Amino acid sequence: MKNAKQFMILMTLLPWLSLPLLKKKTFLRFLPGALFMCLYVTAEGYFAQKKKWWWFPFHVKPNVLGELPLIFGPFFVGSFWILKYTYGKFNLYMLVNIIIDSFFTYFTLEWFKKIGYVSLVRLTKFQLSLLFLVKSVLMYGFQVLYEKVFGVVKRIQSQNDELKKS
Repeated sequence: MKNAKQFMILMTLLPWLSLPLLKKKTFLRFLPGALFMCLYVTAEGYFAQKKKWWWFPFHVKPNVLGELPLIFGPFFVGSFWILKYTYGKFNLYMLVNIIIDSFFTYFTLEWFKKIGYVSLVRLTKFQLSLLFLVKSVLMYGFQVLYEKVFGVVKRIQSQNDELKKS
C-alpha cells in the first residue's frame, strides 16, 4: 500500500479532532470504559495475530500491532460517542453497535482489503461480527460496573466530607 504511514497517521488522528466537541464531564465519565476496551482489543490483537485470525501486511513498527491505528483512533474515540448517546439505553446501544460493526465488517473491511491494509485469514465475517458483539457487551458491562462501584465510593466520600464539616 502506497502512503501507508500517512494513512495510518490520518486514521489515528482524524477521529481525535471530534473529542473537543465532547464535554469534559462526558469524556471523564466514559474514559474508563473506552480505555478498558482499548486494552482488551490490543490484547485480543496479539492473540489474533498468533491464531492468524487476520493479517496486517505491515506494522507501525516491528512488534507493534498493525491494528493500533484503528484501536487508538476510530475505535477509542467512537466508544465515547456511542456511550454518550446510548448509555442507559441498552437496546439502542446494541442496535447502534450492530449497525456500526456490520458496516465495518461488510463494507469497510472490504475497502481495507482492497487497499492492502488488512484481510481476514482464519476468521469469517460472521465470526468477526460475533466478536464485535461480545466486545460491545463487555464494554457496556464494564462501564455499568465501574459506575456502580465508583458511584458508591463517591457517595461514601461525600458523606464523610459532610460529616467532617459538621
